[in-house]
Amino acid sequence: MAFIDTFIEWAWARHHNILSWYIRPLFLLPFCYFAYRRSGLGIFITVLALATSMFWFPAPKTVSTEVLSALQAEKEYLLGSWTIWKLLLALLVPASFIALAAAFWKRSYMLGLLVINAMVLIKILWTLVIFDKHAALAHLVPAIVGLSVVNLGVLYWLKRHRL
Repeated sequence: MAFIDTFIEWAWARHHNILSWYIRPLFLLPFCYFAYRRSGLGIFITVLALATSMFWFPAPKTVSTEVLSALQAEKEYLLGSWTIWKLLLALLVPASFIALAAAFWKRSYMLGLLVINAMVLIKILWTLVIFDKHAALAHLVPAIVGLSVVNLGVLYWLKRHRL
């Protein structure tokens, strides 16, 4: 158990680096691409990369109070009591990824874009509910930047391939 506790502390310190907040939405691009190519292995590798990306960057030397507040709220939320509504909300994450993969797998690109935007908007709403105002606003910029890049990337790819 000491190894697991040490690993969790190590990973959690790196999760404070907001660079991971900016890159996380970008994983939707390869995810959609691999779903379009019908590559289960590509989808799996992308999800694995997404899950581990929170600790790719070094722990920051200084952390803003907004980031500390956001991550403390996230930690309290995850470690707090789990109700049926909290469980159903958590199940939205895998359900959203399944819906996104299905949309691109079946070549329903506009539905895929709708799912992408819904995923990010639900995440933004979630942060507005569990974070304080300043922490939620700190999270908002990476979410909007990521969503914009993903939307532009998918639309560019669709236009380039005339789909």
